[in-house]
Amino acid sequence: MRNLVDLNADAGESFGRWSLGDDARLLPHVTSVNVACGWHAGDPATMRASVELAAENGVGLGAHPGLPDLAGFGRRALALTPREAADACLYQYGALRAFADAHGVPITHVKPHGAFYGLAIRDHSIAAAVVDAVGTVDGEVVTVLLAGPTADAVAGRGVPVAREAFADLDYDDNGHIIIEPNPAAKDPRACADQAAAILSGRVRTVSGGTVGIEADTICVHGDRPNAVDVARAVRARIAAEGATVAPLRDVLAARRQG
Repeated sequence: MRNLVDLNADAGESFGRWSLGDDARLLPHVTSVNVACGWHAGDPATMRASVELAAENGVGLGAHPGLPDLAGFGRRALALTPREAADACLYQYGALRAFADAHGVPITHVKPHGAFYGLAIRDHSIAAAVVDAVGTVDGEVVTVLLAGPTADAVAGRGVPVAREAFADLDYDDNGHIIIEPNPAAKDPRACADQAAAILSGRVRTVSGGTVGIEADTICVHGDRPNAVDVARAVRARIAAEGATVAPLRDVLAARRQG
């Protein structure tokens, strides 16, 4: 049973006059936030407000680069070469870093979004390109990737990698998440149960089996209609299991020492 874990949320995904999510109520329940950088969602004003909100809540600020697909919210498959993936990641990271630097807020991590994340799962050369690209800018910035073969494949490249699991997504028998194009509300108790299973090292799949999992951080999605209720329930369940929610860097430091 893990006793220390980060809890992250995807947020900052509004665009212009279209609002998505309730970030002001969501962020107090998490320790890290992944902010959209303008390709799948987000815009300059939303990015600036997200940086300010992260600072106000004392949560780790992360870049959440996606594919250039506003209409599909970055959840439709596109093909990228490793070089294109690295460029896409750096371009979006740089945009958020400008706002972060202007507000004196460090960027702690980078996590690909949606179909970009899926590319990294299916093609580990994409995952390696993202990790290496982030490392060229700041060797202390953590890259967040799916726990299991994806994160394991890029370990040992000289830059920190965090292993991620999901409280509000289903898993297939390969240990891969099943991405929802348009997330619906989910039972907070079921999500909390899945978070507890993740802490214990195993998660149930859609076929009724189980797969092993070892995660440093657990994600909830800010664009889910009841995301705040899900995050609240997940955090409460983590505490009830005797574990502590902590910033991502503290979790990784404890893993290195353990």
